[in-house]
Amino acid sequence: MFSLSRILFFSACLLLLFVADSALAQGQDKEQAKLYLEQAELILAETKAEDDARDLMVTAANYDTTFIKANFEAGHLYLKTIGKDLAVKYFLRIYRQDPDYRFDIEYWVATSYQFGLEFDKAIDFYTRYKNKLTKKPNYQGKDKVDMKEVDRRIAECKNGKEFVANPKPFSIVNIGREINSEFEDYAPVLNASEDEIVFTTRRRDGNTYENVADDNKPFEDIFTTTRSSGNWQKAKNIGPSLNTNSHDSNLAFSPDGNMLFVYKDVGNGDIYFTERKKDGTWSELEALPGIINSTYRESSVSITKDGELLYFASERPGGYGASDIYVCYKDSRGEWTRVKNLGPTINTEYDEDGPFIDYDGKTLYFSSQGRKGMGGFDIFKSNLLDKEKNEWSEPENMGYPINSPDDDIYFSGTKDGKRWYYSSVRADGLGYSDIYKIEPSSDEKKTPPVAAKEPEPVIETPKVEPVEPVKEPVVEEVKPKVEPKPAVVPVQYVVNVVDADSKSPLDAKVRMQGLKDNVMVGVEDLGGGSYKFSIVATKPKDYRLSVEKEGYVFQTLSVKIEGASAKEKAITKTIELRKLSVGVVSILRNIYFDFEKATFKTEAYPELNKLETMMKQNTGLQVEIGGHTDSVGDNKFN
Repeated sequence: MFSLSRILFFSACLLLLFVADSALAQGQDKEQAKLYLEQAELILAETKAEDDARDLMVTAANYDTTFIKANFEAGHLYLKTIGKDLAVKYFLRIYRQDPDYRFDIEYWVATSYQFGLEFDKAIDFYTRYKNKLTKKPNYQGKDKVDMKEVDRRIAECKNGKEFVANPKPFSIVNIGREINSEFEDYAPVLNASEDEIVFTTRRRDGNTYENVADDNKPFEDIFTTTRSSGNWQKAKNIGPSLNTNSHDSNLAFSPDGNMLFVYKDVGNGDIYFTERKKDGTWSELEALPGIINSTYRESSVSITKDGELLYFASERPGGYGASDIYVCYKDSRGEWTRVKNLGPTINTEYDEDGPFIDYDGKTLYFSSQGRKGMGGFDIFKSNLLDKEKNEWSEPENMGYPINSPDDDIYFSGTKDGKRWYYSSVRADGLGYSDIYKIEPSSDEKKTPPVAAKEPEPVIETPKVEPVEPVKEPVVEEVKPKVEPKPAVVPVQYVVNVVDADSKSPLDAKVRMQGLKDNVMVGVEDLGGGSYKFSIVATKPKDYRLSVEKEGYVFQTLSVKIEGASAKEKAITKTIELRKLSVGVVSILRNIYFDFEKATFKTEAYPELNKLETMMKQNTGLQVEIGGHTDSVGDNKFN
């Protein structure tokens, strides 16, 4: 999301000095707003470049906050690109000024809140929209969202509240700029030794051809890289033997890493495979047989360690939804002969995609839009109960922080079962979807739930005729009284947000997340500028607390909170926000370079993304940026 070309100079700690405010003073320039809107509409009509159009539409909406059309298009384009939670500001402007502009405006406000993990507010606005539908059941305009879809969204928000309040002990880490880019990066597959990764990207730099798809973005290309001394090298294009002037995407490695399955945009989309030659190059692509590839779209695949079962996603008719997961069996001659739908335990009326069968051959991970999720694709796991009967356990949501309200998909694990990789859209990302690594949290040295253990063997006790027991004197054993462990009481951390000058309370966007594992803490809006976080971790932990409000300089600070215990703990923190004006100074935290490199550490992305957002939302804002060298090298080196 954050472009290096916009940075004049950054180092370990940044100092922002706001030196000009002329554009803010002209924020109501209606003619300028109309001009930007016209430019955005022209771009959409001619090139469909939604990112460029979004930035222009946001500029138009911020020049004239009463410009209803510009505000709606700005919000809508945010939802179609990145920064989906930022859309709420623009939809709220419409709702407050002209709630009749669109019949479904409450729905869009709610959707934006949902992406921002503000589930209570999302439920409130979804409910308002439901009430409108109830009062006008015969309304049939194009701006109507059906009741079934609204109920589904409300259920997602309730699930989201539950998941965020009970996070799983995982750490989610962006694997960095050596692999990720500001464009879409997804579908990571790793070899068994975890020193080679192949993934799909739509980046411009390094793409095989300059052609662009209908959405004005490069076609999908396959990239690869290897790990050296524990670090991933800069990813590069896998080459023209696999990449064409259309969509090409990797899908899976064979367990030995010598066969790569690939998606080709041929017909409606089919699955191919290629084998690694002795010189390390890849053989010519071959299509999987027609029993797997149909005249419909086949989009993803995974093969068992023994090579006997192949799981794949297909949109062929006869399934339970648009995209279902199937299994194909290999016969004694080594040919793929029998295909079965995994059935309603796995598939739903919505889409299922991205199957990954673990090395144990029994644990299936997949993404679904139709199960108990919190929005978009969520990742689930199920255990194989009976291979021949094709019976599976009820899928289990992998929970928060693995899943989010956006798409979480293309999950794959390592041979030792201790790390997992997948693609997700996150606030600390470089742009669109990025590739992340999942590890057990350092606070909780646990692994995620895996396949169900084999049942213990049943030992039958031989039947013996009852014998009258010899009566012995009964001696009662006196057991020591065991006191129950005291219940753990969450730490209550309350943030009060006020205007730095007037000290009046401010409604703001307040977030808290783990500094290392990026796990978000659920927040309760108490009203009047007060927000409460309930910390359930039982060990001391460092958190990143961020506070944002339109027209003010955002604040981010690190806080260390002692773990929850049996004793009640309450902490109150007051955050003073300063209005954007000439001469305001602000410090950006956690902006660090890797030593002797011109690249940022991943910890810097959330802060830089907030800075970019603030500058986009305040057109014409000029800043002076200063910093100092790192503290690692000596004075002469620095």
